[in-house]
Amino acid sequence: MTAHTAEKLAYMANQIARNLVHDDKPVAAVADHIVSFWTPRMIDTLIAQGSAGLDPVAAEALTRLAEGRVPAPQSRATDPQVHGSDAG
Repeated sequence: MTAHTAEKLAYMANQIARNLVHDDKPVAAVADHIVSFWTPRMIDTLIAQGSAGLDPVAAEALTRLAEGRVPAPQSRATDPQVHGSDAG
């Protein structure tokens, strides 16, 4: 992936962090969202770039992911038992 792609992923991580900053556990929520919706290649690309350009919440979520601390499920917007599912 290109540097431009890494910049785009950092931009996306920051957007997620800004949207989840008021969550009870924003760092865990951001890490959870990234694990739930991003491909391993996307995560690896962002980890390889490091925390440059990341907001503090996104940077801490990235650190947790890089250390292998995958978050336990939250009350998640991604949980179909909480929010239903549009999948067949």
